[in-house]
Amino acid sequence: MSEEEEAVPKIRSAFEDLCRALNMDEEASNGAWKSYENISKNYTLEGSELHWLACALYVSCRTSVPTVGKGIAEGNYVSLTRILHSTQQSLIEFFSKMKKWQDMANLPKEFRQSTEKLERNFTVTSVIFKKYVPIFKDIFKPPSEEPPRAHRGRKQRRHPCTVAELFHFCWVLFVHAKGNFPMISDDLVNSYHLLLCALDLVYSNALLCSSRKDLLNPSFKEGISSKDYKPGAGPICFIEQLCELHDGLVLEAKGVKEHFWKPFIKKLFERKILKGKEETLTGFLDPAHFGDSLTSLYRAYEEHILSSGALDERIFLEEAMKEDIGTPATCLCEGMENKDRPANILHKSLSASALKVSTPLTGRAYLQESGTSTPVSRTMQGVARLHSLLAGLKHGPSQRLRDTLKACARNPSEAIADRLKEMSETFLKTYETKGDENKSLARDLAVKYFCLAEALYYKTLEGIIDQEKRRLGDSDLSCILEQDMFHRSLIACCLEIVMFSYHPPGEFQRVLQIFDIPPYHFYKVYFGLSPFSSS
Repeated sequence: MSEEEEAVPKIRSAFEDLCRALNMDEEASNGAWKSYENISKNYTLEGSELHWLACALYVSCRTSVPTVGKGIAEGNYVSLTRILHSTQQSLIEFFSKMKKWQDMANLPKEFRQSTEKLERNFTVTSVIFKKYVPIFKDIFKPPSEEPPRAHRGRKQRRHPCTVAELFHFCWVLFVHAKGNFPMISDDLVNSYHLLLCALDLVYSNALLCSSRKDLLNPSFKEGISSKDYKPGAGPICFIEQLCELHDGLVLEAKGVKEHFWKPFIKKLFERKILKGKEETLTGFLDPAHFGDSLTSLYRAYEEHILSSGALDERIFLEEAMKEDIGTPATCLCEGMENKDRPANILHKSLSASALKVSTPLTGRAYLQESGTSTPVSRTMQGVARLHSLLAGLKHGPSQRLRDTLKACARNPSEAIADRLKEMSETFLKTYETKGDENKSLARDLAVKYFCLAEALYYKTLEGIIDQEKRRLGDSDLSCILEQDMFHRSLIACCLEIVMFSYHPPGEFQRVLQIFDIPPYHFYKVYFGLSPFSSS
């Protein structure tokens, strides 16, 4: 018997122990083992066998039928975090191995896309966490300055929350909201504004709760944390101040707050996950409510990650988790006590450089580099620049462009409008979600992206026509403007620029795949080669 054959019973035994530890159902475990056997016969699996088995188990869990619970779930209720803990595998190593496993197992495109999205979600969250720590420390007192909690008797069970508990609460509130909106979970701009909304809500509640102003940093830059602060008649909102201080875009943040954040928080109050005053979305920091709110929030988040197969992003709050991520790092929260402080668990390759612009769409030459530049600030600059470019424009042709098109021997206006409508409908279909709950939000987001791209398209088309007029004189442009692939490629370019602005480093080729556009034509249009030649 060869060494490989002798090793199989040991591997099988280790696999069965792993399945028992994870309480894996028989269907999922059998499917995982069968997949592992087939692949190990045809490929050499380097490294720990358990790490490869973790990949097989994850795939099997995400494709098997749920065994418990109600409603829609994306596979078996087993946490990815538990699988990685049980196999002693870091997250970075898991992503690396999953890419190879997907190729060896010839997994379908849909599964590969879900894994890629999981990795993008994680990358976005890692970048946002690096912003969360200094913003929180700016607004609230550091835990190191917090007096020790006084001893209470058994009957006095309700403790006022500490700053460290508030730090955890605010983060889990954010990642739970982010996870419930898959259409923006890998969108750095909208996800970051969700974080500002969470900070805005928690900060407002601390101001309104007279007994909890002790949580606030008295030196907060805007001075709105004063003990003498008295709220006005209307609802409290500090989202503008937070945007001004921390790289946010006010209009974008207000849109996220109105369309995503407020409906989500209202549901948490309706379901009694957050306890307090439902009509004003306040009161959860009251000592009578905070403990129950924190426990219920953790439970709701755990249910979500189990049913969706998402990564448990509370991982960022645990000091020992840097080993689970797989990168050495230093602490982000100096001044916090060891038992409370979260660690900077990400290497630069997964934070700063992961979202750096590195394609021809970057416009890096136009970015203002500085020592304080961060992935968030660079991305916000890009979105702000896009909005500035389109300021005052509608997603339609200007009067000047309309007149130019009418002057052609064959007016292409109707064909241009029909093409845009057709491509818009095609694009919107890609944003349709499985559940009805967020279907309208996903469509609204897609409409926003396409409207921005349409405005950019008309502006760019007008510039191209001006350039061609200078080159050709008074020649009729009908033949040029009737070339369907030119227009489709130009629309795709504009949409790619918009998508890239919100989703660095982007998903290049996704737009081309949606519209079935050959990359060659896209390349010619984007880089200014003549899109009108017959070659």
